[in-house]
Amino acid sequence: MRHTGGVPTDPDVPAADVPGPGPAALEVVRGDITRLEVDAIVNAANPSLLGGGGVDGAIHRAAGPELLAHCRTLGGCEVGDAKVTPGFRLPARWVIHTVGPVWRGGGHGEAELLASCYRTSLARADEIGARSVAFPAISTGVYGYPPEDAARVAVTTLRSTPTAVERVLLVAFDDRTGAAYRSALGEHRGPR
Repeated sequence: MRHTGGVPTDPDVPAADVPGPGPAALEVVRGDITRLEVDAIVNAANPSLLGGGGVDGAIHRAAGPELLAHCRTLGGCEVGDAKVTPGFRLPARWVIHTVGPVWRGGGHGEAELLASCYRTSLARADEIGARSVAFPAISTGVYGYPPEDAARVAVTTLRSTPTAVERVLLVAFDDRTGAAYRSALGEHRGPR
């Protein structure tokens, strides 16, 4: 791993200069999203926003009990939407909570709902002035979205969404997710 701005990045994936409306750089990062020093991290939350397993539980544990107390005031979140809280004890100043779709075979609007998670999270990042944002692989855990399909949706959406965010980290917790992100980035390196 090499380090860029205090964040370990995947040595096999150079930071991509992304012309057009999306962020200036998309990078694959292997590691723990709760330790990243970015303006905002995205939480793959459940609709209650009250914590759970996977990345959601890890973020709640790392942020401390203040995050749960704050989330209780938000009234939950719809699939495809996003809400913002302070990061509390996290290195990131903000947490953007988004609720991804449960995979039901791909014929129930899952791709559009997942794309909405990324678009809406970028919109929330713009609202709070975040210039660096780390995304987990939304919906690929207990919600069952195939990592390869989810990575393509993530990269395509992030590259095509107008934003003031300059740097997006795609955080891979395991090798399969990292490979899926690298593949999706490779598919999108050519002309737009």
